[in-house]
Amino acid sequence: MKLFYGEIEGNQVQINDEEQQHIIKVLRMKDGEEIHITDGNGNLASGMLMIEGKKAHIEVSEIKNDLPGFSPKLHIAIAPTKNIDRIEFFIEKAVEMGISEITLLQTEKTERKNVNVEKLRKQAVAASKQSLRFHFPVINDLVRIQDFLKNTDPRTTFVAHCHNNLERMDLKQIPALENITFLIGPEGDFSEKEISFLSENNIRAVSLGNQRLRTETAGIFVAAWNYFKLS
Repeated sequence: MKLFYGEIEGNQVQINDEEQQHIIKVLRMKDGEEIHITDGNGNLASGMLMIEGKKAHIEVSEIKNDLPGFSPKLHIAIAPTKNIDRIEFFIEKAVEMGISEITLLQTEKTERKNVNVEKLRKQAVAASKQSLRFHFPVINDLVRIQDFLKNTDPRTTFVAHCHNNLERMDLKQIPALENITFLIGPEGDFSEKEISFLSENNIRAVSLGNQRLRTETAGIFVAAWNYFKLS
């Protein structure tokens, strides 16, 4: 399946401008080739590619609406790493494994204060197309951990940290949930003050095993754990 991004409104389908250029100039696709367009909201249009000069269109043969998304839905709030390549790698792999939402988390030890979120969103779209996802994940702006917790449900929210002296539950103890949120700390982990703050807000702590994982590895681990449940 050759999947591209665009807008789908009723019977009207418009291929994204950047996608059109990619189809014509990079992929050098031809008239009559089969093509599929998704809006990232669970809708999929299929049909034949039509090229008119520098414009690419689709002659629609079928539109499927409200295709099922992933369940359970996973939301990871993760502190951006100093080397942004690592967080980009996490986003690519987590998207491939069905993550529903990613929030960039500002903590005491977060070294990177500015993030090009639009670039990350484009990478999430690219990873979604690559893995044939019809529901694109939400990528949220950088937010302080205190503000993030204002909109979370403690019954479905967990934090992974490396403080061995503090109580942590095993992943296997997490009950079956339709929605689940995980907080992943920065390089150097959450501070004990932040862990106490999370505990005071009834956020349960989880262990990801005996090894100390990098921030992006911990995020990928949680995404893979959830993906396994999807299978």
